Amino acid sequence: MIQNLPLNALRTFEAVATRLSFAKGAEALNVTPAAVSSQIRALEERLNQPLFYRHGRQVELTPAGRKLLPGVQRGLGELRQAVEAIGQDRQEGVLNVTMMPSILQKWLMPRLHEFYNAHPEIDLRINVDNDLVDFDQTDMHAAVRLGRGRWPGVKAVKLMDDWILPVCSRRMLEEIGPVESPRDLKQHDLLFTQSQVWDPWFREFGESTRDSRKALLNDSISILMAAEQGEAIALSRWSLVARDIGAGRLVRPVDTVIKSEWSHFFVAPPHYFDLPKVATFRDWLMERCLGFDTPV
Repeated sequence: MIQNLPLNALRTFEAVATRLSFAKGAEALNVTPAAVSSQIRALEERLNQPLFYRHGRQVELTPAGRKLLPGVQRGLGELRQAVEAIGQDRQEGVLNVTMMPSILQKWLMPRLHEFYNAHPEIDLRINVDNDLVDFDQTDMHAAVRLGRGRWPGVKAVKLMDDWILPVCSRRMLEEIGPVESPRDLKQHDLLFTQSQVWDPWFREFGESTRDSRKALLNDSISILMAAEQGEAIALSRWSLVARDIGAGRLVRPVDTVIKSEWSHFFVAPPHYFDLPKVATFRDWLMERCLGFDTPV
């Protein structure tokens, strides 16, 4: 019935409809508001019905617009994936990976030069974010995630387990004296991020230790910096502190470690998971994780 709908007009509609703003849609597309208005007008004329209610600068989707939007989003998403899969199905080129800033800075960064030296043909670009990436809405090829390994719409392979343990500066440990057991930590300030990752520790040693001090910082790196500067004892993960312990920047007030219920996983959407450059980085990561010593 309707043939040759212009792709550019549909892209423009999606940009405006998701933002409910002609100006913001124009900004996202890097075109003028007049160009956006022209494209929307042409699409409405082609469909022979309005897609937006206009109230000055504010816009609202009509029933037809609300019905059209999900289909346009799906179509554009599938088209983008198909084009990217064809254009990126090779060993070399840009590889976009996202992960938490803590694991990048404390575990991966000291090892990254090995990957760059071994694979100069891959332009690895890392985005740091604590939130889960939406692969359908970004240009990310893969991610390193901490969790239980169950995420919809992606393939996941375990990289390594992790362990929970307290750390502090050597100076602080000398000041407070020996800590006989993990339960004695409730007598001291204990910093940790708000996360379910610590649940096994608190189940083992009592919920009261969870309240020994409110988690004033919600960033793992900042908490470890505070511990290194002697401000408190930090509850952390072995992957983040092993290097600092080895270098003497942090010490373990008690030898106890508790295995985390969360592990590190390499995840990617199915259409990217086995791309040569994705597989190269995944295999390299798995080798480094296998060689990472567990706590004793």
